[in-house]
Amino acid sequence: MSRIGKKIINIPKGLDVSIEGTKIVFKNTKMQRELETYDRVKISLDNGVLSFGLKDEDNLKSKAFWGTYRALANNIIIGLTSGFTKQLEINGVGYKASLKGKTLELSLGFSHPINYDIPDGIEVVLDKNLITLKGSDKQQIGQIASEIRSFRPPEPYKGKGVKYVEETILRKAGKTAKK
Repeated sequence: MSRIGKKIINIPKGLDVSIEGTKIVFKNTKMQRELETYDRVKISLDNGVLSFGLKDEDNLKSKAFWGTYRALANNIIIGLTSGFTKQLEINGVGYKASLKGKTLELSLGFSHPINYDIPDGIEVVLDKNLITLKGSDKQQIGQIASEIRSFRPPEPYKGKGVKYVEETILRKAGKTAKK
């Protein structure tokens, strides 16, 4: 039994949820998101409560998808009501970021600046050496943060590079520690 799949989802005010065949449609005043379940799980919507169940009790794939679709639906609801944020920190002499329209320009110690096009639905806020990504899609925010971090991951000796704010870097001792 799935502990996540058994939990119900209370639908907040201002969010319309409807079931269209095997699709769940989430709407708020600004945007609309859909979750296609491909008829792998049972979906029920009663009095502002969304719940998921097993389609076939003997099918292992049905059991695997039960908690997954519940978590995906919950992430869509959280994204449409409050949104998701991810923060990146830039450390290093001369390392900086700037916004030029819908392009994030990063100077990370290379001979050329790195230009990263920001997709629609994502808001980027810069504050000195802090990049804050905001949006309604949890997967997209995480993917963009990962791509920006991959341009210059933090190195273990001085900690220079792009890292998540909550990330801790295991530091290594240099050559002088050998004595």
